[in-house]
Amino acid sequence: MNEKGLTQEEVNQRISQGQVNDYVSDTSKSNKDIIYDNVFTLFNLLNVVIAICLALVGAYSNMFFMAIIILNVVIGVSQEIRAKNLVSQLSIVNEENVEVFRDNQKVGIPTTELVLDDVVILSAGQQVPSDMEILSGNVEVNESLLTGEADLIKKSAASQLMSGSYVTSGQCVAKVVHVGKDNYAIKIAEEAKIHKPVTSELVESIRKVAKFTSYIIIPLGVILFLEAYFLRQSDLKLSVVSSAAALLGMLPKGMVLLISIALATGVVKLTKKKVLVQDMHSIETLAHVDVLCLDKTGTITQGKMIVSEVVDVNQSLTELNTTNIMENYINATDDNNLTMQALRSYYQTSSNLNVLDALPFSSDRKWGAVLFEGVGCVYLGAPERLVSEDNLPKEVYQAQEQGSRVLLIGVDQTATQLTDTVGNVEVLSVLIIEDAIRENAEQTLAYLDSEGVALKVISGDNPVTVSNVARRAGLNHYEQYIDLSTIETEEEVKAIVDDYTVFGRVSPQQKKWLVEALRQKDHIVAMTGDGVNDILAMKEADCSIAMAEGDNATRQMANLVLLNSDFTTLPDVLFEGRRVVNNVTKVASIFFIKTIYSFLLSILCMISAVGFPFIPIQITLLDLAIEGYPTFFLSFESDKRKITTKFLPTALRRALPNALLVVINMLVIYFVSPKLGITGIDQTTLMYYMLIAVSAMAVIKACLPFNPLRLFLAVTTTVGTFVAAMLFKSLLEITWLNATTLPVFVVLVICSIIGKLILDKLITGKMGSFN
Repeated sequence: MNEKGLTQEEVNQRISQGQVNDYVSDTSKSNKDIIYDNVFTLFNLLNVVIAICLALVGAYSNMFFMAIIILNVVIGVSQEIRAKNLVSQLSIVNEENVEVFRDNQKVGIPTTELVLDDVVILSAGQQVPSDMEILSGNVEVNESLLTGEADLIKKSAASQLMSGSYVTSGQCVAKVVHVGKDNYAIKIAEEAKIHKPVTSELVESIRKVAKFTSYIIIPLGVILFLEAYFLRQSDLKLSVVSSAAALLGMLPKGMVLLISIALATGVVKLTKKKVLVQDMHSIETLAHVDVLCLDKTGTITQGKMIVSEVVDVNQSLTELNTTNIMENYINATDDNNLTMQALRSYYQTSSNLNVLDALPFSSDRKWGAVLFEGVGCVYLGAPERLVSEDNLPKEVYQAQEQGSRVLLIGVDQTATQLTDTVGNVEVLSVLIIEDAIRENAEQTLAYLDSEGVALKVISGDNPVTVSNVARRAGLNHYEQYIDLSTIETEEEVKAIVDDYTVFGRVSPQQKKWLVEALRQKDHIVAMTGDGVNDILAMKEADCSIAMAEGDNATRQMANLVLLNSDFTTLPDVLFEGRRVVNNVTKVASIFFIKTIYSFLLSILCMISAVGFPFIPIQITLLDLAIEGYPTFFLSFESDKRKITTKFLPTALRRALPNALLVVINMLVIYFVSPKLGITGIDQTTLMYYMLIAVSAMAVIKACLPFNPLRLFLAVTTTVGTFVAAMLFKSLLEITWLNATTLPVFVVLVICSIIGKLILDKLITGKMGSFN
């Protein structure tokens, strides 16, 4: 073996060839992509085109609606970039220097300065910074972040070390065989770089409305403009303004902004609960999730072993103090695997016994030993390796049946030296070690199950072990488990996805297949994970949830990051999603009233060659006063009810009665008012005041049943909108109600109230309720 390492000349040559370990995989969206996704949407395009047309004819006062579009974009972009920056600050990759041989000297360098063929010294506790091949030495490594398996793997000369794994015991000298993007962990992370479209019913509903509108808005707009300009002989500005008002009303701008504000509020609230939301629409997605895929290690469990019980089983060895022996044992050994870390947490250290020799734990032997003067040889290891099956205490079998890890403490009082073979061991005590279940895990799993969320535990560990962890966490159907190492094809995996709750020995590719199979069965799937082995499955899921303590690439591509790595905060996310969806659904009818009546009135105007009755600035006042003000405050109300309806059909059905009332009132005023001597600006005023009245009815209904806040909103919205219309009558191009128009207005309001009750009953089947 050549431990001289590379010369500086060889290092410089590799640097010039780009063979350096300085490549950082960034699976998150770039700032450019974030801005592009929020700015360049069909919905924004339609609004911008209308704004350009208004600007070209100097109708600047009618362009105020663009403030809503700009604010919506700013909220979306700033939230995503903020979340991305926070994730980049969470990196927990080991940035400590590593020791390498260069020019026959040991030097410490940052891991990013490693080059191909560098000779590196690795010791217990270090993360492997690059793919390597061991030249000499023996180590045990934890590859759980890469494979999902928590078992330690012994590595010796010629063995491969994968970047991202951890050395838990031993020391070795290894040569770098891959750097940068050629590393195993980076290759897996790179597969997740393409970002799937967001799964959001609210966003999809807006897209459907925008798509439908896009088919009719251009031809309809052209026809309305031509009719106004050529048939009615209106001037260019009036023709554009009238046409623009008809088209703007079809686009629910206010609802887009409301959704953004409601979700952004949820993001802030969840941040206070240590949940970082990278994609704010994922809050809504999680509210719809009906299957949650959980990893075992680090998700249900804390990812660390604890000593749950020490049972003394040999009364003939009462002169030996187990506690004192173990305190001296852990002081005498350099072992630092997960089991030994649990023992070091459980016991103090002591040095009152004279150590003659020590033999470290070996994954081949599955035991370690320390020779103490006056005591003999103390063994610590797997029960079946230290004593015969006939001599195993019953406590061992009882603990193993419960899924616990069991170690024996044994002593050979006649031993005078250590060898690789076990001596005449007498069992002193049984150590019962468990992977600690997260606090409140049982309550969280029970709650999710009660809410109709099916739970699947997917792990790289032994299925029996995973099943018992699931049992201790209180998961229903924990006994339904399978070992996926016996299944090879994607078709086989998809065929059994509904038959089991616990999946063990699952490869990263199989995790992806499981998620794909669940989604193909029309499930909304969320996937939690912390390692590179979870990335492919998390990318496939509708909502991906990463642990902050996990791999950096996993955090970057996840929709949600649990900053305290505690999945028991998921109900909080679920509640926020339900609050947003339920509240937006409750008030959405207020927004869609305008969409429906604008469409219907535009068709009628096109057929009859009559001008659209409203102008953009009038519509904008309703956007702010009727749509924006009350719904903003209503969106903050707590609402944890399970989502049982589809958003768009429900919202449109609730909006239809009021929309029809607007159209009926406009037709009545158009045909009746000339006979009463109501023409010109008086007719426009009457139409606009009836539009306010019918729209206010929708607000009042959304506020039922009344509480102090809702009653205040209903009253102030109704009164405030009428007052605003009076104060800004010149800008709105209307006037006061007079002795002729006021009685007509009162009669129409009374008729509209009666008509609304009838239409609500006929169309929605309900009266006086927002449900």
